[in-house]
Amino acid sequence: MKYLQSTFLIFVLFILPASAETGYELWLRYNKIQNPELLNSYLGQIKAFNVIGTSATHDVIKNELSLGLSGLLGQPFVPSTNDDASLLAGLSGEPSIAKYLSESELKQIGEEGYLVKSVSQKEKSRFLITAKDPAGLLYGTFHFLKLLQTHQNLASINVLENPKVDIRILNHWDNLDRTSERGYAGFSIWDWHKLPDYLDQRYIDYARANASIGLNATVLTNVNANALVLTPAYLEKVKALADLFRPYGIKVYLTARFSAPIEIGGLDTADPLNKEVIKWWEEKVQEIYRYIPDFGGFLVKANSEGQPGPQNYSRSHAEGANMMADALKPFGGVVMWRAFVYSSEEPDDRAKQAYTEFNPLDGTFRSNVLVQVKNGAIDFQPREPFHPLFGAMPKTPVMMEFQITQEYLGQA
Repeated sequence: MKYLQSTFLIFVLFILPASAETGYELWLRYNKIQNPELLNSYLGQIKAFNVIGTSATHDVIKNELSLGLSGLLGQPFVPSTNDDASLLAGLSGEPSIAKYLSESELKQIGEEGYLVKSVSQKEKSRFLITAKDPAGLLYGTFHFLKLLQTHQNLASINVLENPKVDIRILNHWDNLDRTSERGYAGFSIWDWHKLPDYLDQRYIDYARANASIGLNATVLTNVNANALVLTPAYLEKVKALADLFRPYGIKVYLTARFSAPIEIGGLDTADPLNKEVIKWWEEKVQEIYRYIPDFGGFLVKANSEGQPGPQNYSRSHAEGANMMADALKPFGGVVMWRAFVYSSEEPDDRAKQAYTEFNPLDGTFRSNVLVQVKNGAIDFQPREPFHPLFGAMPKTPVMMEFQITQEYLGQA
């Protein structure tokens, strides 16, 4: 009988958590705080919130604070219009916000940075979330909610955060048929067939999750690129996603197939020094920016694993990257040019090939070209040597690529 009783208890404990938690909400679970003393303390300090300003991002902030505060504190919270609200969120230039800030604090807040602090005035205490731009204000909002989630003491908070990296980006290895590279990560989140008319709720949840940890960009398509994504039919779909992501501070990038002028442009060459090719990319970039005014730019895999590139025409990686960079520069766009290149015909060891190829080109890339380097010299192996290009291109912006899905570690 004791054995049966124990078995039953184990069964109940094992099943209930599985049915209650799917993991879908990630770290944005705003469950009610269970510590009564802490809960009462927060309720005594946060009575109302006011988001000052009007933009799509301000609307997102209002929704997030309503959702977060209502969930964590266990009672409804809706936006107020009272400047004396116990929680104020607004840009640092707003008069009702600026009066709480010193000149030194204003100077310290950088682009996409934020300040979260407790302030006192005329014996009233309140909390302030401020930034110089809406994206920073959104990041500060998520930080404030994190303080509540992690049961922090709010009495004397003074948090200043400025990003150290400008482009904080996810590269999706997703194809237009909704498969993902090598098939080990399930179907793509992007349902190209239903876009642009149907916007899945998951797209919004994806944007929230990214913004909550400060990611500000996404590459929608696989580095083994399909030129079709640059055609009007697909640019309409990309525009729908870009419009949805914009209030969350997220820019959209696309992978560009180097041979696109041939495949969708009707040219007989993709030589980066050919005048017709240069004109084709200039016109294509102008077209993209008509759809997406804040388009981030291109990610390019060239002359690696069978992908076309400038070396098909006896041109260097710099000449190929610079041609695209010149087309993007008037709009503020960038080219992320992958350094993961190797060929079975190349006599150098594979771990050395990227160094051999790119090190001599240091200083020859345009200022809006970033060379994207993997963490290690091979291909996201469980263990591999540090990439030899790090520190070897001091005149070139270099960005590191990490992998956050399973490939060589079992794939499941």
